[in-house]
Amino acid sequence: MVTHAFFELLKQFFSDPATNLFPVKYAPANIHQTLKKVEAGKATINPPVEIPPGFRGKIEYDREACIGCQMCIKVCPSETIEFLPDERKVRFHMSRCTFCALCTEICPKNCIRMSDQFIMATLDKNSKEMIVTDSGNWTADANKEAAAVEKKE
Repeated sequence: MVTHAFFELLKQFFSDPATNLFPVKYAPANIHQTLKKVEAGKATINPPVEIPPGFRGKIEYDREACIGCQMCIKVCPSETIEFLPDERKVRFHMSRCTFCALCTEICPKNCIRMSDQFIMATLDKNSKEMIVTDSGNWTADANKEAAAVEKKE
């Protein structure tokens, strides 16, 4: 007894997939060696789908630009952000984050932004990769670039 599902299955079996089947261009003979090459920077992994503009990935935080106003803490629905009173700075626990980007919108100094990093798999939710305390001084660099553009105009 042939059903509609059977014909749909045949159609999908012979059609081209929407994404690549393997995250590298050609299937390697040894996946372990390929992953070592990727780690060393000798090979790249293709994402199955291109990262769209406005993607909300892992949080980036410019610690030096932060004034410790705690506005981000007040607006965070998942209690991702921890205030460090001695330093008047914050710490982000990415294992709790819902990636809503409310903290980035409310920050008066624009020292929080969403990156395009989406690979955050780990066995320990409290590992140092999952806790963001400083992502570098990127707001100062962005301000310098904006000032340079204004001078040229």
